[in-house]
Amino acid sequence: MRHVYHEKLDSLAAELAAMCASIGEAMELATRSLLEADLSLAEQVISGDEAVDEARATTEEHAYSLLALQAPVATDLRTVLAVIHAAESLERAGDLAVHVAKAARRRHPQRVLPDDVQPYFAEMGKIAVQLAGQAEQVILTKDLAAARAMDSADDAMDDLHRHLFTVLMDKDWEHGVATAVDVTLLGRFYERFADHAVSVAQRVVFLVTGRMPGSAKDEEPI
Repeated sequence: MRHVYHEKLDSLAAELAAMCASIGEAMELATRSLLEADLSLAEQVISGDEAVDEARATTEEHAYSLLALQAPVATDLRTVLAVIHAAESLERAGDLAVHVAKAARRRHPQRVLPDDVQPYFAEMGKIAVQLAGQAEQVILTKDLAAARAMDSADDAMDDLHRHLFTVLMDKDWEHGVATAVDVTLLGRFYERFADHAVSVAQRVVFLVTGRMPGSAKDEEPI
């Protein structure tokens, strides 16, 4: 029975890792739809969001079932709680990819982004997909160093996000208020996507150490 129980715990991690892969693919396609004004890619992301929502619901159902039937304690309890929180973060990240795709669809056949900000979003998209992939590996390996290394990519995303505002506030901005609003919102979507990916990695740190990153001695297992 304990063997089956631990197999179920391991399957929760596999389900979360699959969600990471799904949202990474969604953000990659959403970014391409944004940069290329590709309506078919945007529709693919939007229609695919239901699968991410269902994956969250399934993962949470499995986690709550373990809570109810097995009454886990210590590390096992942390695993279940971390899974529940991480599934929520990943589902929200998927929603952010959908927001990007909907922006591309709304302005089609025109492009949403002026040429002078396109490179920022190409790079932000790359970082977002990278972070989703790193979160997937952290879930599967429970590598604390890899989890903490995600902070540098998140910092790069934050830097790009901040720099967008300098572009928008420049006196030479000539694309109007509506475009400025679109750029502002889109930048926020990417920044929040990165935050959710990092949050998932932080949950893995909590799982292994019993402490959230930033707390005293969070690197020491208990």
